[in-house]
Amino acid sequence: MSTVKITAQDVKKLRDMTGAGMMDCKQALTEAEGDFDAAVDILRKKGQKLSAKRAEREAKEGVVVALVDDAKSRGVVIRLSCETDFVAKNEDFVKFTEKVTQLALDKKPGGKEEILALNYGSITVGEAIVEQVGKIGEKIELAEYMRLEAPLVVSYIHFGNRAGVVVGLNKTGEKIEEAGKMVAMQIAAMRPIAVDKDDISAEVIEKEIEIGKEQARAEGKPEAILEKIALGKLNKFYQESTLLNQAFISDQKISVKQYLQSVDKELTVTGFCHTENG
Repeated sequence: MSTVKITAQDVKKLRDMTGAGMMDCKQALTEAEGDFDAAVDILRKKGQKLSAKRAEREAKEGVVVALVDDAKSRGVVIRLSCETDFVAKNEDFVKFTEKVTQLALDKKPGGKEEILALNYGSITVGEAIVEQVGKIGEKIELAEYMRLEAPLVVSYIHFGNRAGVVVGLNKTGEKIEEAGKMVAMQIAAMRPIAVDKDDISAEVIEKEIEIGKEQARAEGKPEAILEKIALGKLNKFYQESTLLNQAFISDQKISVKQYLQSVDKELTVTGFCHTENG
């Protein structure tokens, strides 16, 4: 019996993260002794249909900017977080985020700490963020910074700077760039976690197989066929969670891989970066 006290706020947080029922969330948190990641796994093992939100991400407001250099071979994505939607829609705050992102594109910093140390006029980016906090009166942070290089990089900003994508392709050209824009929109809409199934870690695969077995066991399936059922569920996981295997949003009858091959038989995605608020 867990001795961890599960509060109504904890239950609501798990419900917001997963979309599962309140009682199911309370039971899962109790069983997991308050561990949210473990509670999400428990809900999945019990066959709960969870929402598309990533379990590890709490809802936050902010501005996302994705930019590509003039050569179209390098791109960056930055997310500056804030507390309210009102600030996220503020024109000055959006412009500030755009300037920071352009600096990151130009100066090629290796990580967030290096961005904060970049010159922003007579002060650093870190000091400029502190100034923004003083002006706006909200907590503001450099929440994410991602970068990508490829023969061709395409960017996409979704829904009023709430999400941003850069995607790399192995070939160049006008038609390839148009295809890249379609794939970038796919990423923003469908939130894949990897390019292809070979990019999924062994740890994640093992976890998905275990979840599949538990789901089949809960349905009363014989132990002898649990592995087979779990591998079938793993294939479905690949189709839903890896970019090239997802159904293409503009034509559900084909995969993203098939769409790219219809543009150029050798065309593929080399990598992508994606972040969003919420």
